[in-house]
Amino acid sequence: MGDFHSGFVCFVGRPNTGKSTLTNALVGEKIAITSDRPQTTRHTIRGIVNRENAQIILVDTPGLHRPRTLLGKRLNDLVRDTYSEVDVIAQCFPADEKIGPGDQWIAEQIRAVAPKTTILGVVTKIDKVGRDQLLAQLLAVTKLLGPKAEVVPVSAVSKDNVDTLVEVLTQQLPDGPQYYPGGELTDEPEETLMAEFIREAALEGVTDELPHSIAVTIEEVIEREGRDDMLEIHAFIYVERQSQKAIVIGKGGSRLKEIGTTARKQIEKLLGTKVFLSLHVKVAKEWQRDPKQLGRLGF
Repeated sequence: MGDFHSGFVCFVGRPNTGKSTLTNALVGEKIAITSDRPQTTRHTIRGIVNRENAQIILVDTPGLHRPRTLLGKRLNDLVRDTYSEVDVIAQCFPADEKIGPGDQWIAEQIRAVAPKTTILGVVTKIDKVGRDQLLAQLLAVTKLLGPKAEVVPVSAVSKDNVDTLVEVLTQQLPDGPQYYPGGELTDEPEETLMAEFIREAALEGVTDELPHSIAVTIEEVIEREGRDDMLEIHAFIYVERQSQKAIVIGKGGSRLKEIGTTARKQIEKLLGTKVFLSLHVKVAKEWQRDPKQLGRLGF
């Protein structure tokens, strides 16, 4: 058992195929943002899976999609760069949905961008289907990805087969060093994660506006005056239009309050300390199309 495997793995798939939930199940902590809205993950947040004989670094990319704005194009370029640098690309397919053109498009993109990279099929949400349906899906995925690709069925919710997936990923990774010391779960700076938690909370339940039109910046993190056990965090939520601002704030500020409460709990867990969270909503007109503003908001 002398050899140690390590490397970079990227989960891909259509929106809502269970990528982020799977990342969290493997890592054992909430790192990737999970939301029922497509394309909410913006940063390459890496979850790190530590095992006795392996270290698997999960690179979470924004989904590949057909770009409409400058931000869309930047996100796609980021995805393509990531694909060509990872050791394994695992394409996720929910067990309870038939394979469609979106899945085929992603499979083609991966082959084009990273022809030498190991491809793995992951059938997610297997707790939702019976045996026959699962078998049919496994065969369909094998047909799409080709006979060389291994296919692993898994349920992140019931933790079914998660260890098997870790074993298969480990076998596919090269011999290598431990890139990150044992306890580290993510190499994202805490501020990036805090901003993601706020953004996730702001997106919950807003179905009528594009998720991309929200960006969050952390302006400052300071000790709360007179309290050495509490941090004060000031953050801005940027939207593109006045109408979106009203939606985020909600009637009498009710929605902004909810966002603050949800995000604060997550941030307190992340930092292990009490937090006072101050949120302000700002309008940055058409920020997705403006290179200067994109740069300022961290893209």
